Amino acid sequence: MSAMLEGSTEKRRRRSKAEQRAESLEQILDAAEYLFSKNGFYGVTLRDVAERVGIHTTLLHYYFEDKRNLFDAVFERRAGVTCGRRMAALEKYEAEAGDHPTVEGALHAFLDTDLDLYFEGGELWMNYAAFVARVSNTPEGAMMMKVHFDPVVLKLISILRRALPGYSDEDLFWGYNFVTGALMNTLGRTGRIDRLSGGVCHSDDFPAVKKRIAKFMAAGFLALKE
Repeated sequence: MSAMLEGSTEKRRRRSKAEQRAESLEQILDAAEYLFSKNGFYGVTLRDVAERVGIHTTLLHYYFEDKRNLFDAVFERRAGVTCGRRMAALEKYEAEAGDHPTVEGALHAFLDTDLDLYFEGGELWMNYAAFVARVSNTPEGAMMMKVHFDPVVLKLISILRRALPGYSDEDLFWGYNFVTGALMNTLGRTGRIDRLSGGVCHSDDFPAVKKRIAKFMAAGFLALKE
């Protein structure tokens, strides 16, 4: 009996250590995510991350080989969730729309579930949105965008081809380029619109963005037809 109790205690101890490691890892990723969202890849050091968490830099090397390894982990941690949700929304819309998809409908499927995820997910998800927005136009971020987000973008383009049969691929891809520029500016939450509007608009108000952005972007696509 004593041996059984000791074995049970040891299992609990090992499980507890595993939980502690998982918690430490999440704290490190949260801290790095926040700092990268504010300062980009080159504006953050491992020491910055360690100080924000309150640990020694050597502990970071227990989890991550270097800063690039940490950066990739931050990107990948939530990318699967957001890309999975968006792909599911696009596939659902494609099935429901049948032979009659619309530009606005496709854009709602592409945008709405992601805006909901960021807003309803709270500060950490909003930090991830700003992180992706900041790094998407950098060499480091572009490679990660290619790996994780390109399949979702190409699914959107495939639906837009059916919604706009008279449009060239050139127009569709330029249209997407303009769409993603507006989206990343919005996700960045710089506070500029708050100042410009005198407080009428707020960078954090993703429900207000969701109400308007797909319709606005759809009008831009439609205007490309000569």
